[in-house]
Amino acid sequence: MEMKQSKISSKNHTKNGFIKSILIGVLLLAFTVLLAGGYWIFKSEAPRPLVKDQSGKVLFTKKSIEGGQAVFQKYALMDYGTVLGNGSYMGPDYTAEALKIYTEGMQNFYADKQWNTSFAKLTKDKQSVIRDQVVAEIRQNRYAKKTDTLVLTAAQVYGLDQVRNYYRNVFTKGDGWGLQPHLIKETDMPKKNRAWVDNGSQITQVADFFFWTAWLSSTDRPNDKKISYTNNWPYYQDAGNTLTYSSVLWSGVSITLLSLFMAVILFLFYRYHLGMQEAYTPGNFPKFNLRKMPVTSSQVKSGKFFVIVVILFFIQVMFGALLAHYYTEPESFFGMKWIVKLFPFSFSKGAHLQLAIFWIATAWLGLGIYIAPLVGGHEPKRQGLWVDILFWALVVLVFGSLIGQWLGMKGYLGNEWFLLGNQGWEYLELGRFWQIIFAIGMVIWLYIMFRGIRNALKRETDKGGLVHLLFYAAIAVPAFYFFAFFIQPDSDYTMADYWRWWIVHLWVEGVFEVFAVVVIGFLLVQLKLVTKSSTVKALYFQIALILGSGVIGIGHHYYYNGSAEVWIGLGSVFSALEIIPLTLLILEAYEHYKMLRNGGIDFPYKSTFWFLISTAIWNLVGAGVMGFLINLPAVNYFEHGQQLTPAHAHASMMGVYGMFAISLLLFSLRNIVEPKAWNDRLLKWVCWLLNIGLAGMVFISLLPIGFIQLKMAYNQGYWASRDPKLFFGQSIVHNLLLIRAVPDTIFLIGVILLVVFCIKVFFHLRKPTKGEEEQLPSEVFTLKDDK
Repeated sequence: MEMKQSKISSKNHTKNGFIKSILIGVLLLAFTVLLAGGYWIFKSEAPRPLVKDQSGKVLFTKKSIEGGQAVFQKYALMDYGTVLGNGSYMGPDYTAEALKIYTEGMQNFYADKQWNTSFAKLTKDKQSVIRDQVVAEIRQNRYAKKTDTLVLTAAQVYGLDQVRNYYRNVFTKGDGWGLQPHLIKETDMPKKNRAWVDNGSQITQVADFFFWTAWLSSTDRPNDKKISYTNNWPYYQDAGNTLTYSSVLWSGVSITLLSLFMAVILFLFYRYHLGMQEAYTPGNFPKFNLRKMPVTSSQVKSGKFFVIVVILFFIQVMFGALLAHYYTEPESFFGMKWIVKLFPFSFSKGAHLQLAIFWIATAWLGLGIYIAPLVGGHEPKRQGLWVDILFWALVVLVFGSLIGQWLGMKGYLGNEWFLLGNQGWEYLELGRFWQIIFAIGMVIWLYIMFRGIRNALKRETDKGGLVHLLFYAAIAVPAFYFFAFFIQPDSDYTMADYWRWWIVHLWVEGVFEVFAVVVIGFLLVQLKLVTKSSTVKALYFQIALILGSGVIGIGHHYYYNGSAEVWIGLGSVFSALEIIPLTLLILEAYEHYKMLRNGGIDFPYKSTFWFLISTAIWNLVGAGVMGFLINLPAVNYFEHGQQLTPAHAHASMMGVYGMFAISLLLFSLRNIVEPKAWNDRLLKWVCWLLNIGLAGMVFISLLPIGFIQLKMAYNQGYWASRDPKLFFGQSIVHNLLLIRAVPDTIFLIGVILLVVFCIKVFFHLRKPTKGEEEQLPSEVFTLKDDK
């Protein structure tokens, strides 16, 4: 008998052993490549040298470059414009702008020296001679590694002076498009003992930083006379920056390999039945009696998290509406200039992004709090207290960090700007103190989850079973956020950007995606709609595809930020493969639709499934198709940092993570709200309004504007497409931005209806029916498996 029991136990432990081994192997290989590639970036990054002229005079130092980068971050300029194509899209790309000024300065220097006139007044033949001379000079790398010194020619020094003069004027008088006059003030910092910022003029430092990015973007890498440190980005022929062979080659290779792997993956999917199998037979759909469903104190308390979710969602959307308006009227809000001064574009953009992360993450936290007792089979002692602690920590974090960001970018925090204010990295605006609070909050949530599901983890002998997968996915949420702490204000820009995308791409698009598919599978099993065994196998398959492509696919963010050329090949191929798991989700959407249809009018989770179906569709369209378009190196070379990126971002962030967060919110609320207070008819309107509004926002406005900008970059050079007045001043672009008000309004109505619904049902929460330590039914998560 004992021998038989031992064999059964061994069998349980080795269930799905082959596919588990594949997943582990995929993860080891993917992260090995990612870390090795990171080390390669570190070894090949552009130097931050001591810069001198040919007479030996020091022009600026490494501390000035670091200080300029800190000034760029301190005043939230990454939430207004971009550097090396990374940031926001209202203002210019400072790298492309500085490169143009620097190059034109050199051209004018030689025109004056040789013909005593400006470059623009020369004949085309003479201009051609000087243009070739400047390209040859600007491409030559004069950095001496032994002395860590860069020597600039007389023409380059003149170009540097032009860059400094230009930005001294911009940051004193404003740029006439949204950047306020006197944004950078010396009184914002102490004269000595500055944190991260060097002594001397902050404007000069930020200008030197912009010049440095222009230098590395146009200077050939050591031992390579064909490509610059940024792989010849941005596109600007006068500086010798043109599309590289690697960008063309790997664009073609990635499409070719996508076609091959798509066929292979679909074959494996159907050959080995790697989808979730229905657990019910026709006409035998599970019945749900919500009135009899047990509810604990902590589950009821999760309701206040969802009220915070919709309130933050509403505030986030209002900031989004303000941002959309600024593109058409950058220096006032319907004539009210005080609003621009109170909520400038940079703060509004940072708040818009941070609130999106906050409300989506809060919905997921609330779902975890709700399901923990359900999985574990009981309410742990003092679970409600821990939930209350997490809730109030969240409230302090959200509003404290927003106030800190505003104070920091306004210059009111002095040396504490990085700690309490705005770190200055897009998506990582949180000051370091608030970042620590955020990390602690996620650890507390993980502890709440563990306390709730601990018994279920003990009961599940298969350490790779469904409950364990849920726990592993929950661990990954706080674990991968800790890479944000690797970034300091004086970090090399390229290395800092390497780690930043670990958060923006790997944490948000990777770990969140894994958590999402595990939670969906978990909920479907809990509802007895799919079999547990098929779900576990399907989850391993999906996770292997998501992380197998997504981890190395992060490389599409490293094409042109100063990273090694190898990332063009790695990033293009694996980011193209990311569309495969997203394509399979459309099959999942159809399965959700069938379940919804089979459930009939009595199915209580209709609203949850409407948003799950929306999630799957937007995953394919927004994250998959639109992401694939802009991630091709040959397209990204001209598009990087343009309006096609926010088109993809809105479709994937709101379309995928936002819709999924709402589905989790509605599932949890459905079980803790009195059934009589529920209104599926209203929620159906919400679903349609949000989807129609988002589709209009993306396809009527952002996408066509993006294609116009892409064409302008190809025809006139990248700098022209990012010149705010030159591009947004076009009547067709202006009209498309105005038309966006229609879908934005539709979307906003949907948000308001959701807010009204959630606040209303909050006053109709059920009373707890189970106390601490009382047993809850959790038959789905026993050791028994389905057959």
